[in-house]
Amino acid sequence: MQTFATTTDLMPWQQAAVRKLKPTRVGGLFMEMGTGKTRTIIEIVRQRARKIDRVVWFCPVSLKETVRLEILKHTDCQDIYVFDDRTTAETVPRDARWIIVGLESLSSSDRVTFAVHEIITDKTFVILDESSYIKGHKSIRTARATLLAEKARYRFVLTGTPISQGVEDLFAQMKFLSPKILGYHSWYTFARNHLEYSERYPGLIVASHNTDQIAAKIAPYVYQVTKAECMALPGKNYQTKYCRLTGEQQGAYEAAKAEILDMIDCLEEFKPYTIFRLFNVLQQIVSGFWNRRICKHGRLSPEDRFEFLTFKDNRLKTLLEVIGAVPDGEKVIVWAKYRYDINRIVGRLREEYGSDSVAVFTGDTPIPDRQREVDRFRGPAQFFVSTQSCGGHGLTLNEARHVVFYSNSFKYSERLQAEDRCYRLGQEHEVTYTDIIASGFNGRSSIDERIWEALSRKENVVDSFRRELDAVKDDKAKLKDLVKVL
Repeated sequence: MQTFATTTDLMPWQQAAVRKLKPTRVGGLFMEMGTGKTRTIIEIVRQRARKIDRVVWFCPVSLKETVRLEILKHTDCQDIYVFDDRTTAETVPRDARWIIVGLESLSSSDRVTFAVHEIITDKTFVILDESSYIKGHKSIRTARATLLAEKARYRFVLTGTPISQGVEDLFAQMKFLSPKILGYHSWYTFARNHLEYSERYPGLIVASHNTDQIAAKIAPYVYQVTKAECMALPGKNYQTKYCRLTGEQQGAYEAAKAEILDMIDCLEEFKPYTIFRLFNVLQQIVSGFWNRRICKHGRLSPEDRFEFLTFKDNRLKTLLEVIGAVPDGEKVIVWAKYRYDINRIVGRLREEYGSDSVAVFTGDTPIPDRQREVDRFRGPAQFFVSTQSCGGHGLTLNEARHVVFYSNSFKYSERLQAEDRCYRLGQEHEVTYTDIIASGFNGRSSIDERIWEALSRKENVVDSFRRELDAVKDDKAKLKDLVKVL
């Protein structure tokens, strides 16, 4: 690969990362969001340019254009190729120095997997961006990414959240780099030495052991830094705006719980997926709708049908009140979970502030249009409306210092990622985060309040509730009591 020049300077902590990882052929940049992982890995590539033939850069599909623009921003390189829905092994230009591939495509497309296989050699530098995407050791994506990268001499992973659930998240990431780092070739050997499982729920990890040993093994191969350690960013302000449930919502809320309680009576064992179903349904209802599943046989079945219900609610009105308190013209990011939420928010903001006031970035936004929406937000659009699962990774949105969580994800890692889109290097103002939360009724906490409590403890919501369920074990009466107080 020809040498290239960089066009931006390294920050001191980025220089420290390069110095530490320069001697190794594999490594991890565990750098908190906003500290400049991309610029750092580009420098590591530059210093190895004469030893490699090309760079294959895996990243989430939603970030492909962002990565391309970052390479253009930080280097004088122009020969960048981005995989698309027509790419085959024959169409990949062999003289491209940078090749960007969507991670999700590895699990969904044999065409993409084969094309990547044909271009990786022992001289290829492979980057796996947002490596938390391969933490599932059983997934097709993880297996294919690991196998494809095996023959590459240089392999690096990048993430701001290497551990979102526990030390188990490290296994697949370290195996991608080299199984020699942890010393385990199989998940089962790793689990036997470090993980403790629930007797009640197969597959649920309840404790981890010998974590100091894991930390010592990976230490020579990773560089880790937080924003607090390396830069003086302005503060974060958190506030909560409560909205009351309407009578319709309260009725539907109790009806949904009653259905789950009936299911507990019918089932011999309460399955973990039922917890997720209940939480999801209750969160839909407090947002003003219910995609209700009608169980034909009193239990989940392929023959079930769905009925889409909507309710009068105060949530959208509360959002407008929050936005109304923002100084005129200042930009606002709105995170929402459901497509129904997104459509209502976008429609109402366009009514109130004009058709050009909103940039939309969701899974439904065509990939070629996503960067255009980001550019619109950086330009004339006042609002950026997105889902945490889609827009919460990789974007820099420092133009905003007001963020509203219209509805939260169940995953703490997604919450953290979404918060940091506008709390990054270059942010000059304090950022205010507002959570819209449906207040409880009849003396009980709402699902919104339960979600916020778990996220405040830096926990995933479903895992948190599973532990409560594990405590009641096979006592149906206590189990039903636990559901009733939701």
